[in-house]
Amino acid sequence: MSTSSLMTGRRAGSPLKQMRTDRLWMRASTPALAEAAIDYQARNVEHFARWDPTRPADHWELEVTRARLAREEAAFDAGTTWRFWLSLHDAPERVIGQCALSEVVRGVFQSAMLGYSLDHACVGGGLMQEALRRLLDEGFGPAVSLHRVQASVRPDNQRSRRVLERLGFQREGFSPRYLFIDGAWRDHETFALINPQWGETQRPAV
Repeated sequence: MSTSSLMTGRRAGSPLKQMRTDRLWMRASTPALAEAAIDYQARNVEHFARWDPTRPADHWELEVTRARLAREEAAFDAGTTWRFWLSLHDAPERVIGQCALSEVVRGVFQSAMLGYSLDHACVGGGLMQEALRRLLDEGFGPAVSLHRVQASVRPDNQRSRRVLERLGFQREGFSPRYLFIDGAWRDHETFALINPQWGETQRPAV
């Protein structure tokens, strides 16, 4: 895949804060994106209802969202969560998705959790696969060098499962009643992808 990157603000062991793919602009969390993130959520309330964990009533209020994105900005610099907001090249102010590597653990684990969502009007065109491939290239590349990325998905979320499978994720297990979503405790499947560049005996940088 043909991609180019914007070299902006990389800290040691962290991804770039802005990246481009063939069709997407990926920007790390910052309070300046609060209104665009709220608009993205508002357009997709029904679309996300089946898959999103239950949130506090004020979760998407402006000041609450700004504060949350400020915490994510600090977490990005600390190397614990790397969230990116997605926009098309020809509509850079309109957020159409997000993806994140969170719960980053270094030491002997060198692992992170993957999460993602996409605007209902954009599904089916390969945009999320494009974004995640770029994120994984960065996460598995020499600057970040994760060993493993894990994702959890509900068994009935076939579209999300197909995205993971096309990226090479392997099903590792089943977690009954894993998260409280849409009014009930929901089962999830666990998928994971191992960095193919890591040798069997390669030591992590502790």
